[in-house]
Amino acid sequence: MQLSPGEHSILAYFPSSTSAQEAVKALKESGFSQVQLDRISRYGVSNDASYNNPIAGRAETLTGLTLFSANTGNLSENDTRILLGADPSVEGYVPPGYDDAGGKAFLVTLVTNEEEIDRASSILKEKGAYF
Repeated sequence: MQLSPGEHSILAYFPSSTSAQEAVKALKESGFSQVQLDRISRYGVSNDASYNNPIAGRAETLTGLTLFSANTGNLSENDTRILLGADPSVEGYVPPGYDDAGGKAFLVTLVTNEEEIDRASSILKEKGAYF
């Protein structure tokens, strides 16, 4: 993405999806429209709630629940699933400092103009953002 002249981006990190979603909601309610929430992972996979929702009985794999990896269902190649399953966070023992993205795996990205940077930053700080 290329920003237009006068536009600025703010990248804010959160330790939980709940706090990140609250920040996105607060920003949108304050009039910011270009707001996006992403999950950062050490693996090139994405979260897919239709497969990784244990409440709905759709948790097909352990890695889908623990690594938020949507594309590791039972149709994936076995070697991929085995390697992801060997990750320490899946087996239960996680060494200190191993957290995804330094413990702040949820990224809120905001595009705004220069005049609104301080207001947007203060909303993000209120919601517990790390910059």
